[in-house]
Amino acid sequence: MESVVEELVAAVGAAKVDTAEGTLRRYAVDQAPIIDFHLPVAVVFPASVPEVQAVVRACAAANVALVPRGAGTGVSGGAHATRGCVVLSLERLDRILDLSPDDETATVEPGVINAVLNEAAATHGLMYAPDPASYRSSTIGGNVATNAGGLRCAKYGVTRDSVLALDVVLADGSLIHTGHQTFKGVAGYDLTGLFVGSEGTLGIVVGITVRLKYLPQEVHTVAAFYPDFKRAAAGVLAVGRARVQPAIMELLDGGTLAQLDEIHGSDLSARGSSLLLVQTDGFGAAAEAARIRQVLQDSGAVVTTEESAEAQRLVELRRHSRGAEVDDQYQVGEDVAVPRSRLVDYVAALEAMAGEHRVHLKVVAHAGDGNLHPTFWVDREETGVDAGALARLERVLDESVTAALAMGGTITGEHGVGQYKLRWLGQEQAEPVRELQHRIKALFDPAGILNPGKAI
Repeated sequence: MESVVEELVAAVGAAKVDTAEGTLRRYAVDQAPIIDFHLPVAVVFPASVPEVQAVVRACAAANVALVPRGAGTGVSGGAHATRGCVVLSLERLDRILDLSPDDETATVEPGVINAVLNEAAATHGLMYAPDPASYRSSTIGGNVATNAGGLRCAKYGVTRDSVLALDVVLADGSLIHTGHQTFKGVAGYDLTGLFVGSEGTLGIVVGITVRLKYLPQEVHTVAAFYPDFKRAAAGVLAVGRARVQPAIMELLDGGTLAQLDEIHGSDLSARGSSLLLVQTDGFGAAAEAARIRQVLQDSGAVVTTEESAEAQRLVELRRHSRGAEVDDQYQVGEDVAVPRSRLVDYVAALEAMAGEHRVHLKVVAHAGDGNLHPTFWVDREETGVDAGALARLERVLDESVTAALAMGGTITGEHGVGQYKLRWLGQEQAEPVRELQHRIKALFDPAGILNPGKAI
C-alpha cells in the first residue's frame, strides 16, 4: 500500500494526497448506517480532469479499489470506504464551466454545490430543478451518482430528467463524453442515463451538462391540516384528479408534527393530525393555488386562506423534518416509494407494524410521487431495560420494505442503493436482471475497482 501512496503522490503531488488518520476517518463514511467500518489507504483530492485520470490509472495498475466521493451527504453508504481502498474526493473540481441563458443549460464540474449552481442560474431567471434536502451542501456530482430527487420532483422530476451530457473517466483512466448539448437527442444507447444513478460503479463523472428551468416569477404555498393521515392522502389524490400539477406536494403525519413542535416550539399538532403542503409556481401559480385550496377544503381540510409566510416556513421545516440522526442505532428509516393510490394502505401497514413491534413511527412523504420516508425509533432509555429493542427496529424496517414491494413499490425512491440497501435488492430485482447488471459492470470495470460492493 505504501507503493500505491507513492504512485498517487507522483501523479498529483503530495499536497493532494492525505494519509492522516483524522482525514481517513472523516472521509471513510457518508451519512448512512455503517455496516463494516474500514479506513481508506489514502484520500486524494485531484483538482483537474487529468489528475483524476492519473489517480484512476495508478489505482488500476495496482488493482486498488477506488471510492469516489462528493460532499458525503448520501444516506445509503455509497461513499463508504471499502477495505484497502483509496477515496477519491472530487470536491476541488468545483467550477461552473459554462452557463448559457439562451440555451438554458449549464456545464459544471462534479464538486459544484447544488445551491451554488442555483445562485448562478438565478441571475439569469433560471434554476436547476432537482432540490434534495441537502441542496445547500450536496454536490451536483453526488446528485448525479445517486439520481437524487427532492421536493420539486412532483413537477420537475429527478436528477436524470435534468442531465443532458456527461464527461466520464473510465476504469482504465480514459475519458469519454456521452449525451448532447440539445434538449432532444436519441442517437445510440442512452449511456448518459446509464451513468446517472450508477453510484460511481461504472465510471467517475468529471463533467456534467444540465438543463435549466425557468425560475418561477410567482410561488404560492398552501398548508392544509387534516384530522388523520387517511384523509390527507385522499387530498393528494383529489388534487391529481383536479388535473393541477403542483411543484411541491409534501405530506407529514402526526408524529412528525409533534417532533417539529418539540424542536421549534410550534403548535402544528394542535391544528391537525396530518399536514399536506402544496406549492404551485409559474405565472399560473395563483390560479392553481386557488383551485387546490378549494379541492382540499372539499376533502375536509382546514386550509390557509391566502398566501402566507408561515406556509413557506413550513416547507423549509419539511426539508429538514427527517432528522439529523435518523439512522443512528435508535432510529432507522427508508425512502421507499409506492403508487400514490397505495399511500393510505402503506401507512396503515406501517402503523400496524410499529404497534406489533412496539416501536415509534413518523412518516413524511413526497406525496406528489408516492415517495415516503418512514422512520421507526425507540427511546434511548428503553434500550437499557429492553435488550430486544434494537433487534425489533431492524425487523420492522425489513418488514416495511417488503410491504412496499408487495404494493408495487421500490426499495429506494431517490437515495440510491449504496451499500446499506443491498440486503433488499434481491426482493425487487429478479436474478436475470441482476446478472445483466453485473455483466454491464464487468464491461465498464473488468477489474472491479470502481466503488466495489455498492449499488448492484
